[in-house]
Amino acid sequence: MDSREIVRRTLDYEHPERVARSFRDPDMVFRGCTAQTHATEWKEVAPSRWERIDEWGNRWGRVDATSKGEVTAGVLQRLEDMEHYTFPDFSNPADYVCVAEARAAHPDKYLIGPLPGMAFNIARKLRKLDAYFIDLLASRDRIHALHDRIDAMLEDMIRNYAAAGTDGIMITEDWGTQGALLIDPALWREEFFPRFERLCGLAKSLGQSVWMHSCGKIEAIVPGLMEAGVDLLQFDQPELHGLEKLAAHQARGRITFWCPVDIQKILPGGDEETIRAKAREMLDILWRGRGGFIAGYYGDQASIGLDPAWQDYACDTFLSHGLPPQTA
Repeated sequence: MDSREIVRRTLDYEHPERVARSFRDPDMVFRGCTAQTHATEWKEVAPSRWERIDEWGNRWGRVDATSKGEVTAGVLQRLEDMEHYTFPDFSNPADYVCVAEARAAHPDKYLIGPLPGMAFNIARKLRKLDAYFIDLLASRDRIHALHDRIDAMLEDMIRNYAAAGTDGIMITEDWGTQGALLIDPALWREEFFPRFERLCGLAKSLGQSVWMHSCGKIEAIVPGLMEAGVDLLQFDQPELHGLEKLAAHQARGRITFWCPVDIQKILPGGDEETIRAKAREMLDILWRGRGGFIAGYYGDQASIGLDPAWQDYACDTFLSHGLPPQTA
């Protein structure tokens, strides 16, 4: 059973021969397109100050050399500026040749095409978060039109990824704080659920699974995301939701969770016994030998002060414990 089949069986709850993983010869390969955008590399512009321009033209800043940073100036200073704004063109199949090459180079891996989020993630950067929240309430027609333009762009990406041979797409879109959803759940249902449903439906019609990363506590919209067609949710802080609550979602519908041991509550403690016990618990509650869980690994350890050895405890346990009962 190769990696591609292990991931497929994981998503379908068809008892893969081991737990799927994103470390130590990971089962997935990610490959983005080469479309021309506004993006630049990070540049140190002053002591303890780095800046870059993202793919949309927004300016980002950070105070160290490794962290993600944040938008400091959205490209749409006024919402009216959207009338003259041109999105990068993701419609040219030639920009996805590298994706087809990745398919040919890794026939045994599960190939995923990354999306730059959905309407919320992209629009809130174009306007910066505080202005965007005002737009959502006070300028619904215009913000709806901006979202429509973003959706059309994402449709181009989904179609081209599928044509290039991906197995799935992955959305990166942060919807929560440590305590709650960023917007009212009713507003999410009204404005964003139909967009998820439409784009997930397109992906499914083209044979793609739909993966999504989100930070924060998004419990309020997990059922809606499942209903819309999201197959997998990637959480770096599963303890923020609670493993039993995640398992309850699995009981209501076939949803897969891709998680490391929690990067805020468990890993930073550095206690080997606690970390290994939590990795076993995640497998026992979320994987159970039938699928529905991918063992994760948090890549940006430097920014949050993690000793790599602490994640190695988790990885070792995922590998040794992530086998069917008769072989574990």
